[in-house]
Amino acid sequence: MMEKNTLDKPVNKIRKIIGVMSGKGGVGKSTVSYLIASALKLKGYTVGILDSDITGPSIPRLFNLKKGGIQAEGNYLIPFETQQGIKVVSMNLLLENDEQPVIWRGPLLSKAVQQFWEDVAWGELDFLIVDMPPGTADVALTVMQAIPINGLIVATTPHEMVAMIVSKSINMAKAMKIPVWGLIENMSYLICPECGKKIDFFENTVNSGSKNGVEILAKIPMMREISAISTKGLPVQNEKVAAILEEIAEAVLKKSAL
Repeated sequence: MMEKNTLDKPVNKIRKIIGVMSGKGGVGKSTVSYLIASALKLKGYTVGILDSDITGPSIPRLFNLKKGGIQAEGNYLIPFETQQGIKVVSMNLLLENDEQPVIWRGPLLSKAVQQFWEDVAWGELDFLIVDMPPGTADVALTVMQAIPINGLIVATTPHEMVAMIVSKSINMAKAMKIPVWGLIENMSYLICPECGKKIDFFENTVNSGSKNGVEILAKIPMMREISAISTKGLPVQNEKVAAILEEIAEAVLKKSAL
């Protein structure tokens, strides 16, 4: 139980809130959230990440953060600020062990998401990225109802099996009257290390964006520099990585009108 409040209710001024959603797990949704936040931060914007994937929080691992980064002041949580200057709140920063499972039913999970939004001193941010849980169940619904999301970005891969699930996410957002800004296609292609030729790894891919009237904002290739983020960090000086971050930033800034 938290001590008596010693901090007046924080005045959070957040210009744009972006939800990052995926219909299913394993498509790299948290990596996409990380890349969006990093791309905007490199452009000079103030950025935070609310990790609302309570049972499968990946953001701390991507930033290589350990337990104890979040502090409480009175009834409010103070986000952890990464070396990059990105503010983060995640369940894994509150657990004793990051491999400890959160065995909660839907109502408790939804309550935790609400607290991450209402009881956190975010301060002034240009962007708050909400890394949502996969699927269209309780917690995703709570995020859409409790947090005033300005736009939703759907993380996907160019695989036929993913296309149907992406459609479910897009249709859920439409039902909740939340604008879908577009898709970011992760693991989109390979670059041959010998000849530099672009290789489409998935055959018979389905453009789930055009099927649903949603554009693809950026395509992220399979590359070691991105797969090794959690252990080696993001090499922003790498030309290929810098180009991907620029593509993401430009697309998001255009949609957000900032």
